[in-house]
Formats: sequence, C-alpha cells, structure tokens
Amino acid sequence: MKKFLLLAGMVGLFLGVQVNAAAQAKKPTIMVVPSDAWCNQNGYMLEYDNQGRKDKVPDYYRALQENTDLLLVISKINELMAERGFPLKNLESAMKTLRQEAAEDALAASSSGESVAESPIDKLKKTAKADIWMQLTWTVNVQGPKRSITFNLQGLDAYTDKQIAGASGTGAQSFASETAVLLEEAVLAHIDNFNVKLQGHFEDMFTNGREVILRIKRWNSMDGDLDTEFGDMTLGEIIDGWVNENTVNHRYSQTDASENMMLFEQVRIPLFDANQKALDTKAWARQLQKMLKEKYQIESKLGMKGLGQAVITVGEK
Repeated sequence: MKKFLLLAGMVGLFLGVQVNAAAQAKKPTIMVVPSDAWCNQNGYMLEYDNQGRKDKVPDYYRALQENTDLLLVISKINELMAERGFPLKNLESAMKTLRQEAAEDALAASSSGESVAESPIDKLKKTAKADIWMQLTWTVNVQGPKRSITFNLQGLDAYTDKQIAGASGTGAQSFASETAVLLEEAVLAHIDNFNVKLQGHFEDMFTNGREVILRIKRWNSMDGDLDTEFGDMTLGEIIDGWVNENTVNHRYSQTDASENMMLFEQVRIPLFDANQKALDTKAWARQLQKMLKEKYQIESKLGMKGLGQAVITVGEK
C-alpha cells in the first residue's frame, strides 16, 4: 500500500510539473499591422530612397493618425490575442519610439564609404522586436442595412518573412455598424486554430533554432580573398566550420560560395546564448566577427538587412 501511495505521489508530482511547465511555456511576441495591400488601397504608402532607387513601403504612421477604423481594428485583435495569453507589441507605440530615434543613421558605412541600405520597415522591426507580425486585410461588405466583413490574417515570421499561419473568411451579416465589432464576429471562428499554428512555429524555434541568413562578402581593398589559406584551411573553410559549430544541430545550408562571397541559408541559431540571454541574428553574427579578428586578425564590417539577415564584409571596417 505504501509503495502504491509513493508511486501515485511521484506520478502526480511528475504530471504537475508537466502541467506547470506547459502553463509557463514562453509565448511568441506579436505585433498586428495592416497589410501592404490594405495600405496601398487606402493611400498609405511611403516612398523612400534606397541607394538611388525609389521604393515604396506602408506608411503606418500616417495610417494610424488618419484612419480611426485601423486603430479600432488593431485594438480588437490585440484584445482577442491577449485573452488567449499571447503578448503583443503595439504598433502605435513602436512607431512613436521609432520617430524618437529618428536621429539614428539609416546607413551603415565602411571606412571606405561603402554602405548598406535599411528600409523604414526594417527599422520598425528592430524597434518592435516582435517574433511574429500579424498582417491584416479587411473589406466591409454592405447589403442594404446589413454589413459583413471579409478578412485575411497572415502570421509572418519577422526574421524570414515566411508565412507560418493564416486565416481568412467572411463573417455573418449583421446590423452592427462598427468595423471592429464585425471583425470580431468574423475572426472568432478562426483565431484559436490560428494561434495553435503560431505557438507550434514558436515551439519549433525553441527546439530547432531560429531561421536566419548569413552573407559573407569582401571589400575590394582586402589583401586576399576567401580562398586565402590560414595554415591548412582557407578563410572560407574557417567560416563554414564556425557556422557548423554554432548552429542548432548543425542545421544550415551553404547555397553559394566563391572566392569573393558565401551565402548561408536556412541557418538555425539558438534563441538564447550560453548565459540565457536572448540571441538575435546580429548578436550571433557578431560572435563570428569577433572570432575572425581575435584568431586571424581579420577586420570586418557587420551589417543587417531586417532582423533575419546578417552581412559580414571582411577586409576592413
């Protein structure tokens, strides 16, 4: 009897630990934004200079200032997600922070004057530091006194821009006049399944690492190239070996390489470093940059494209 009670107690403790661990499982941080299509349809696009080329991106700041429906819709989605235990970043707050940091230089230049462009959206992603962007598109349908809403919700990995969850549909016709109320009625039937996909993607990152891209280039002024030998290994082999040792389960693909460049895709980096500090693409690539300088006296410049792509240009700063 005592053995049975002891065994039952151990099983209960084990199950309790599992339940508690599941309850405390880390959730992905999310930010809701209007889709590019919605911004374009409603005239909220911003043109910026991308190294001499004119590019267009959504103008979230003006959209938030001028479109009260957008504020109400984002607030409603935030509310629905918060009720389900998902932490959210607020787009309006992130935009205010970004404008306060407007003095930050948009270009990272080398000592030779080389530069890498950074779009306004890239800067916003760095400021918000969300794991997932929820892009929302909606259209209000009117039929007599009744209205309904058609929506499309996309969950995008902020580092890779890959869609990892989606939901779409049209809500039932209603006499409700508020867009946010119509949206809630339309989304409720889909949001729990949508959140399951978001959480599954995030748990995959915990197990297999966050997917990023690493590019290696060299300055024209560099004495040598990636085929230059250091002992019995070329510089390219040294870099490939470091990536192999610093990825989760050695998961990555070297998809292109020459004496002047290397491209690593599907690179899985850990979410945390050895000190359990959150690790992003820049901090991870910085470790490679430090290794090249300390062990081989190779200077380099580290640049970023969005959150998920690091570019290390070797030869000088």
